[in-house]
Amino acid sequence: MSSIKKLASQTMWYGVSSIAARFINNLLTPYLTYSDNITTADYGIQALVYSAIPLLNIIFTYGFETTYFRFSSKEENKATIYSTSFLSLFFSTILFTTLLWISRNTFGNVIGLGNYPEIIKLAILVIAVDALSRIPLARLRQDGRPRKYAFVIIVGILFNIFFTWFFVGYCFNALKNDPDSWVSLFYSKGHVIYYVVLANLIQAIVTLLLLSSEIAKVRFKFDAKLWKQMMIYSMPLIIVGMGGMVNEVFDRLMLRWWLPGNVLSRETQVGIYGACYKISILITLFINAFRMGAEPFFFKQADGQNPQRIFARVMKFFVIIICIMFLAVSLYMPIWKNFIGPRYWSGLSVVPILLLANMFLGIYYNLSVWYKLSNKTSAGAWITIGGVVITTGINYLFIPTYGYMACAWATFLCYGSMMVASFVWGQKEYRIPYAWKKLLAYMVIVVLLFFAHKGITAIWSNTIFSLVVATILVSIYLWFIGNTEKKELPQLPIIGKYFKK
Repeated sequence: MSSIKKLASQTMWYGVSSIAARFINNLLTPYLTYSDNITTADYGIQALVYSAIPLLNIIFTYGFETTYFRFSSKEENKATIYSTSFLSLFFSTILFTTLLWISRNTFGNVIGLGNYPEIIKLAILVIAVDALSRIPLARLRQDGRPRKYAFVIIVGILFNIFFTWFFVGYCFNALKNDPDSWVSLFYSKGHVIYYVVLANLIQAIVTLLLLSSEIAKVRFKFDAKLWKQMMIYSMPLIIVGMGGMVNEVFDRLMLRWWLPGNVLSRETQVGIYGACYKISILITLFINAFRMGAEPFFFKQADGQNPQRIFARVMKFFVIIICIMFLAVSLYMPIWKNFIGPRYWSGLSVVPILLLANMFLGIYYNLSVWYKLSNKTSAGAWITIGGVVITTGINYLFIPTYGYMACAWATFLCYGSMMVASFVWGQKEYRIPYAWKKLLAYMVIVVLLFFAHKGITAIWSNTIFSLVVATILVSIYLWFIGNTEKKELPQLPIIGKYFKK
């Protein structure tokens, strides 16, 4: 199997687990946004909680997943790399959790949830338990065991789904209809989002338990010399990760901080933006699946013959797929909008902007291979800091006037700038022969098709007509790609068999 086919195969496996898991998990979005038990402001509170958790996850894991892949590819580290990495995260998690627990009131006030201390406590526990599962999950990816990885992730998600329904749906209604119901033994009339986070904690615990066989392989062998090398490599990745999360999720917090109006109206706007962001995340399902397979793949290919050519071809296939996904989501919005409740549809205008932003982010992830392989992770830190400055500056200046539209455009400009900066810098330090003119043309074409669809459907506002036009435009693009790349596409699994005579 060629290297490209191997990556595609692993991406499909991780894609099945990631897409299935995210799809199952995202079933919570229509459930929660359509539920009469959760107001738009409640959903805004949830969005704030899940904006803070990823940021702290970066601190708790301090780039050790990527660092693990980088150092485990070296034969001399194989005996101690896993135990050293896990033990480092284990003891640091105890330390960070203790510090965060002591300062939980300050933490709550910073993210605007100081009035919900119980939710803050649960969020801290979610962060801690999740951090402990990172290295065992990374080991599964490094060892090429996507089936076990898929099983662990999907089972954890199913527990989350069940307990969210159980707490938010069944228990809430049972207690409302009968205050003496049996659920009153453990369920109170506290804030409903508390139980959403509790379901997330159960998921994290189940995931960790399912990884017990991997954790059992940890030995008390701590290689201090290796650990120091790993920390030097990972320190800039903390900035990369933190900056990435600021760019990705911090806009919800900024929206609450800088929007005019009372607390309820601000949390309502955060809820609308958070729900519409969920639709744009559909394109990130593939990006996340790709990252799962690509990160260990890139490090393994680095010592082979002409890895730059392989990386360039990977980028081409990647851009083609995300362009198709952009059209599939943006042109079929009359279908996708039903993914969230009608109360949130006022924010749908941000979705195409965020889809393009996530395309830029996915390309940036591809481009980042240059500084990871050349051990210049500080470059990634500087690029990310630039993105943070753009995100923060645009949001600060324009949120008071334009609300969540400012957040969407800030995300677009941030990721676009990071993509361009990484490309220009990377070509000087670690040249990869990307067919960038062709890839840029592919992206411009899908944007033009989007505006063509928007202009045509403006003539006649009819859902069926809109979907028919969308199908015609997508078919034209697929035909165009098929003819342009007819020599390359047959090399991909599944797609390739349709090109065989």
